[in-house]
This record gives sequence, structure tokens and C-alpha cells, in this order.
Amino acid sequence: MADRLKDRVAIVVGAGSSGPGWGNGKCTAVTFAREGAKVFCVDRNLAAARETADIIAKEGGTAVAHGADVTSDSQVEAMVEACRQRWDRIDVLDNNVGIGSTGGPVELAEKDWDLTFDVNVKSFFLTLKHVLPVMEAQGRGAIINVSSIASIRVPKGISYVAYNASKGAVNALTQAVASQYADKGIRCNAILPGLMHTPMIDFLAEQYAKNERDHNAAYDKMIAIRNKASPTGKMGTGWDTANAALFLASDDSAYVNGHLLVVDGGITLRA
Repeated sequence: MADRLKDRVAIVVGAGSSGPGWGNGKCTAVTFAREGAKVFCVDRNLAAARETADIIAKEGGTAVAHGADVTSDSQVEAMVEACRQRWDRIDVLDNNVGIGSTGGPVELAEKDWDLTFDVNVKSFFLTLKHVLPVMEAQGRGAIINVSSIASIRVPKGISYVAYNASKGAVNALTQAVASQYADKGIRCNAILPGLMHTPMIDFLAEQYAKNERDHNAAYDKMIAIRNKASPTGKMGTGWDTANAALFLASDDSAYVNGHLLVVDGGITLRA
């Protein structure tokens, strides 16, 4: 255990994992705990949140699992109150939830647009609505919103208009909050991950490959394409996102506010 977040209380939203392995939220929750934080692990899938909290407990850290749908105002309010009741404060808020829908403005169904914005933007708005007053009363706080390089770069040949637009909204929301609350001791920054190898990507690769004659070859091909797209020759991992979140949560970034931190191995440097 280290101590960059010693005795601080951190809510990690999306602290579970969508499948076997290590996603951004799970890695972040465990990283925060290893640095001394008490972690309130939130996920719509309570079992996944418990799995993360159990890992932290087995390593000697402190964590609690909490189930919540963060697109629901009442559930977010209850989540924040449950954290306060247990530890009396909230020092760090890390927003990790997100989904994507394929299609351009013509092809995409209205319901899929609405769902993408509910999960990717409204959930962040709601957690901010209920956590900011707690942080303002304390006189300090650090907020990290997980966005995506899709907010600043549109890859050729793929239409994710709702995802692109929603992550762009996360960037704007982050900077608006950073500006409004800077004189209250609260910092708000965003992480823009690039191509990361997480359980969600494994799921998408499996979906891509399931109808192919050679399932394993098709899966491997998709993973290889994503690896090749990075200048480093491989995708990043949830731990890369977690380490960026640790920096933004800790006093190491005490004068960093409203920043959009790209974590992509250099992909956005390419045309």
C-alpha cells in the first residue's frame, strides 16, 4: 500500500467489470485503494461491484460495494448519501460508465441516441449534481470524468455519431464544472482513453467473430487490427486509465483543472 490518497474517500462509478478481466473502473478502484483511499465501488451490477470490493479487501484495503443505476436521480442521491453515512465525506468522484451505439444520424434509432446520452452524459450530470455540494461544503474535491478520444477524433469508416457527440458533451461538462468550482477548491478533469484492451473490447470482438467460420481467427484479427492502430503496436489497458485517474485524483495534480488528458499511446498524433 502507498499513500497518495491516504484516508481519502473515493466514489468510483462503474467499478465493476463488464466481463472477466480488468476494465477501466475496476482498475481505478483497486489503484485508488492501493494508494490508501476508502473506495465506494458503484455499479449497476452489484455482483460486479462486490467482486471489485472483495479484491480490495483481500489486499488489505477498504471498500464497499453499492448497486445503482446512475441514470436515475433518486438512485444517485441514495448512492451519495450512503457514502456519506459510512465515511462522512467524499474527496474523489470518478465517473467511468459509458456505452456506444453504431450508426450515423440517419441510421441510428432515436431510442439508441437517447440511451447513449442518458448513460454517457446524464449519469455524469447526476453524480455531479449530488456530489458537488458535499465537496463544496468540505472546501475541496477532485472529479475525474472518463471521456474518449472519440470526442476529438472520428475514425475513418466507422459511424458512432451518438458516442462521438456524447463524449464531446462530457468534455464540455468537465470544463464548465472546472471553471465554476475552481475557487471552491474543487478540480474537475477528464481522461480521454484511446484503444484499450478491456473486457468490453473482448465482448465486442466476440460479437464480431461469432458468425465467422473461423471464430478464433476472426477474434484474433480484430484484436490485431486494434493493436496495429496504435503507434506503440498494442492497445492500452485499464491500468493505463487508472494511473491517469490516480494522478488527477491526487495532490500531484493540484494545479491541473479543466484538462482533457489523452491516454492513447499517440493515436491522435496520426492523420
